Amino acid sequence: MNLDALIRKVPDFPKPGIMFYDITSLFMNPEALDFISKMMLEAFEKTKIDAVISIESRGFILGGIFAKERKLPLVLARKQGKLPCETIGESYDLEYGQATLEIHKADISPGKRYVVVDDLIATGGTVRAVATMIEKSDAEVAGVFAIISLPFLRYAEKIGKYKTIVLREYHGESPSPQANAK
Repeated sequence: MNLDALIRKVPDFPKPGIMFYDITSLFMNPEALDFISKMMLEAFEKTKIDAVISIESRGFILGGIFAKERKLPLVLARKQGKLPCETIGESYDLEYGQATLEIHKADISPGKRYVVVDDLIATGGTVRAVATMIEKSDAEVAGVFAIISLPFLRYAEKIGKYKTIVLREYHGESPSPQANAK
């Protein structure tokens, strides 16, 4: 499936000079969503996984599909202050400042293996924050999944030690051939 043809490209959003890759167009296409689901399942078919951790907010959709299909618990990584019970948190750098993601402390168990799911990996900051929370909880990152990655932002420097599956890479404004997709 040609995901590139279905991904909406929005130039100069959220600010001039930025090309925004909008995956909500994929959610409007049931065949594309089915394809993405099959690619996730196939990528981690032989991986021992105890739960899925999805990153707010589009990651919730993808992680929910994967967790349902694999019959696994779904853990939510949310922006700071959005979860009602005791949390663990990790801050990460943004272009101008920092943000923090949190997970319910009770949702990560020592010795368990978690797949981290997000829609897009840019600098790797959000994935790295979740991976750090997993590891601080004496658990393990079983892998990372995203639809899109932007390798030119050097995310591998932050998350390169984890098995990372992406379906589409973009190197600036010119898309590269599909990576890891069939």
